[in-house]
Amino acid sequence: MRKPKGEYAIQTVINAMRLLEAFRDEEELGVTELSRRLELHKNNVFRLLATLEQEGYIEQSADTERYHLGVRVLELGSSFTRSRSLLCSAEPVLEALAAGTGETCHLGVLRDFEVVYMRGHQTERAVMSGLREGRRLPAHCTALGKVLVGCAPEELRQAYGRFIGDGALEARTENTIVDRHKLFDHLRAVGGRGLAFDLSECDDGLVCVAAPVHAAGGRVVAALSVSGPQCRLDEARLRSEVAPQVVVAAEQLSKALGYV
Repeated sequence: MRKPKGEYAIQTVINAMRLLEAFRDEEELGVTELSRRLELHKNNVFRLLATLEQEGYIEQSADTERYHLGVRVLELGSSFTRSRSLLCSAEPVLEALAAGTGETCHLGVLRDFEVVYMRGHQTERAVMSGLREGRRLPAHCTALGKVLVGCAPEELRQAYGRFIGDGALEARTENTIVDRHKLFDHLRAVGGRGLAFDLSECDDGLVCVAAPVHAAGGRVVAALSVSGPQCRLDEARLRSEVAPQVVVAAEQLSKALGYV
């Protein structure tokens, strides 16, 4: 019988969350006040503050030596807001793109240098590319991943290079790019044209095209893709008919997010 989730809770983490929530209506708080509010010993409060300060969630004022919320809290809140806005704005775009192409469409983001499939939409056909909502796949062999890395700032591509190291990449099919140098040449080309293709590189017989989605400041925050069976989407049709529709859809979503 499965245990209640409460039995897995870590009290120290709970205390850290309670400490952050204590600042909901307060600009600054000291150790003594936090100790009283949380009913924790001052030494425990100080250790929690030191840990959260190290990670950027708490900052200490040099003038008062009291504590206030750090910039990482703002970043986390902004990330949540962007995510909600992204998903809500993406729904009608995905639906229209699926209807226009007759194929499976996905919205993906980059997490830990893997593609996370956030949303998907497909039409009713006998043979379709399956929905991948909630799945993670490697960036190097997916159109979404190649766009998210290739169209990102140079700093992210360098970090990706360190992440994959010098060894060969996973060969999911005989078409997968496994050579590190060839991959980065390919990613530079993707960044130049703002479009990436997966020609049976992730799964045999499955092809895909993806384009980047930009937020208000111009940063690439996601990508849109259309995928389908190679027997129906040959490379010529993928490039001439489907790719332009994906680009237009990605531009529409970017505009909805405030990108001009």
